[in-house]
Amino acid sequence: MVQGIIDRFEGKIAVVEIAGGDMKDFPKSALPKGAKVGDMLIIDGDTITISKEGTEKLRKEIDDLMDELFED
Repeated sequence: MVQGIIDRFEGKIAVVEIAGGDMKDFPKSALPKGAKVGDMLIIDGDTITISKEGTEKLRKEIDDLMDELFED
């Protein structure tokens, strides 16, 4: 089992950053319906699922960093 984050979509390809910084391409059709940039994925063989808890944690971390960056 591997975790990754959807970095971007290029046509019918999803570019996913795998833990450790490697980038891997997956067919967009292999992703769960509704997957979007920034979602954390759990890749287990041929099965790909969205980690809702992981995605929410990442988004909170990003929001907190943005708040720190733009504090008055």
